[in-house]
Amino acid sequence: MIDKIHHVGIAVHDLDEALRFYRDTLGLHVQAQETIEDQGVRAALLTIGESEIELLEPTSPEANMAKFLERKGEGLHHICFQTRDVDGDLETLKGKGVQLVDQKSRLGLAGMICFLHPKASRGVLVELATPMELYSD
Repeated sequence: MIDKIHHVGIAVHDLDEALRFYRDTLGLHVQAQETIEDQGVRAALLTIGESEIELLEPTSPEANMAKFLERKGEGLHHICFQTRDVDGDLETLKGKGVQLVDQKSRLGLAGMICFLHPKASRGVLVELATPMELYSD
């Protein structure tokens, strides 16, 4: 089911300020950056070897990420595992009774993605992703 850790998501108040540290100070390469309207975030993926860090800034005070930051502050938001078949794995997890956030995959910065509920994974928000170059519908 899981090939590797794809990325670790980090919640930030200010994406530009966070990029000054991760990109400018640490020298990480920005692989992708965009606003994802349906998730209410500005996001950037930064490459580290074969994995990435995703920085996530809320686009409005009503966004889920803003609520997360209000409750927990900046820091670790989620861990994303890469899979070759996000849709098939999601169906397998449903069949096993795993509590989910998403009932079907959706497009995200990392490809086709879905989230498992933190209650299913001992308090950690888990994302599964199939990069678009591996995704076949």
